[in-house]
Amino acid sequence: MTKNAIEVHDVKKAYISYDRKGILKVKKIIVQALRGISFSIEKNQVFGLLGPNGAGKTTTVKIISTLLVPDEGYVKVFGFDTVEQCVEVRKLLGVSLSVNKGFYWKLTGRENLKYFGLLYGLDGGELEKRLDEVLDTVGLKDLGAENKLWEEYSLGMKARLSLARALLTDPPIIILDEPTLGLDPPSAKSLRKMLKTLARDQDKTVLVTTHNMFEAEIIADKLAIIDNGKIIALGTVNELKRMVKGEISIEVNFLMSGNHQKIALEEILLSKLNIPIKIIEEERGLSLKTSVSDSESDDILSVILKTINDFNGKIYNVRVHQPNLEDVFIKITGRRGFK
Repeated sequence: MTKNAIEVHDVKKAYISYDRKGILKVKKIIVQALRGISFSIEKNQVFGLLGPNGAGKTTTVKIISTLLVPDEGYVKVFGFDTVEQCVEVRKLLGVSLSVNKGFYWKLTGRENLKYFGLLYGLDGGELEKRLDEVLDTVGLKDLGAENKLWEEYSLGMKARLSLARALLTDPPIIILDEPTLGLDPPSAKSLRKMLKTLARDQDKTVLVTTHNMFEAEIIADKLAIIDNGKIIALGTVNELKRMVKGEISIEVNFLMSGNHQKIALEEILLSKLNIPIKIIEEERGLSLKTSVSDSESDDILSVILKTINDFNGKIYNVRVHQPNLEDVFIKITGRRGFK
């Protein structure tokens, strides 16, 4: 097997849509879902495909999963072409495109998994053993939920069962499309932890799509940010953050009497640090704000805090803002956040 589990090369995909204006007026529209995207995913890596709704994430994973055929370009999974060798590719994948679809309401979680296991060619003792393993892996046994009807499941339990189905045949690659969408924070946190464990302890390669920047930052070993059908950034979280040139924002909130003290403090800090500093009056007191480079942040913050203390200022809050993925997205697109 190759070093890369998945290779996506210059993939393009367009859809035909129609704009209807009245009964007879219909305008044909070509929607460019993917505009030539390329990236690779190494074995045993958690790879995040991050982007706003409509960016092309689901189209991408459907092409990788052999559910769609690209118009141009190619995708290879452990060296197998997803179009010409789709049967071989499907044996390597466990896919969940929705946590809320594809299960039978009147069957229990275990019965649902047994049904799909039989479809996948598992049977007898091998199937029962595998059911126990995946139900234990996703925590449904601990929750006492394996024998509950699917219609009684919470959304968090459904997400766990969907992951269990993807794991049934013990595939080397797991593909999950927005797996934590709609989950409550504890359920989402638990699922993220499971994904990291799969890559670390079970030698799985995991591809996760998400529009949640916080989620992408904490689970992904490597990220591709996709927007309007194009990959606009690719790398580890730290590599992407370095695109923002290491700018760090510092805010110190404090109390101090006398406007002349404020002016004197501002002048001394400007002379000591030689960087733009703003001290403004707020309802609760004074707020000092500045931006510095990553390498200087610790030294500059120490000088600020010591100088405020020398002026008998009472500090009640210090906030240091590190660059995050939203800062990267804003820098590249000029837009704030995913809309």
